Amino acid sequence: MIAEQPIGIFDSGIGGLTVANAIRKVLPKEKIIYFGDTGHMPYGDKSPDAIRYYSLKIGKFLEEKGCKVIVIACNTASSLAYDDLVQFMGDRIPILNVIDPVVHYVTDDMQYQKIGVIGTKATISSDVYARKLKERNLGLQVNSLATPLLAPMIEEGFFENNISHTVIESYLSSPQLQNIDALILACTHYPLIKREIESFFNNQVDILNTASIVADDVKLQLEKLQLLNNQSLDYKDEFYVSFKTPSFECSTKIFFGDQIELIQKNIWVK
Repeated sequence: MIAEQPIGIFDSGIGGLTVANAIRKVLPKEKIIYFGDTGHMPYGDKSPDAIRYYSLKIGKFLEEKGCKVIVIACNTASSLAYDDLVQFMGDRIPILNVIDPVVHYVTDDMQYQKIGVIGTKATISSDVYARKLKERNLGLQVNSLATPLLAPMIEEGFFENNISHTVIESYLSSPQLQNIDALILACTHYPLIKREIESFFNNQVDILNTASIVADDVKLQLEKLQLLNNQSLDYKDEFYVSFKTPSFECSTKIFFGDQIELIQKNIWVK
């Protein structure tokens, strides 16, 4: 691997764009190759075997594109497929997930006593956040809640409106999330509704900006691997999807401007 190679990022859809955007801000000299698996979105209601299969195929695609590191910008894939990617590809390319940086951030801070976690059914069912948080801080109380409607709602462009307000209020009113100190948005789609969540809690709960936490960790890991690009290169980020959707095209322009060319790519058949 050399520092000038791109960073590979993938997610089930538009959610990983929040991570890609945060990485772009922290690492402006890096080239990004992004794959959004919009054809199989949402991952949260898929079987673990299906998620592992999709993730391995996307990982192979990003490796073939010459990426120097792969960031799994999806909590569901991070919880269910990270170990598989490390096993099958980790000897050739570093694999990073979005869970460990957030767990370390929360437990290193030591100011929280009761943490809420919201995410897809698959992420919450895996219990990965509660398990990893308690491994690092036995005294931490972790309350997890599956919020399966949020990711598809966001994917369809429903946020900052009456529909999203109603759905968000319905979930966050759960007794599971009462009297928490902080809330982990355990889905990379959820930063897009962060302001609405903050408003529900009247800014009395820390809503953790998981995308920026992950971006800072990517920079740290690249520094450790001596793969941080310090050259000003003439490059163009590449954005691939398994199925083009109007909401994805709109979201890429929100984050990255009109210069983005969205490419539909079928990686499932040769």
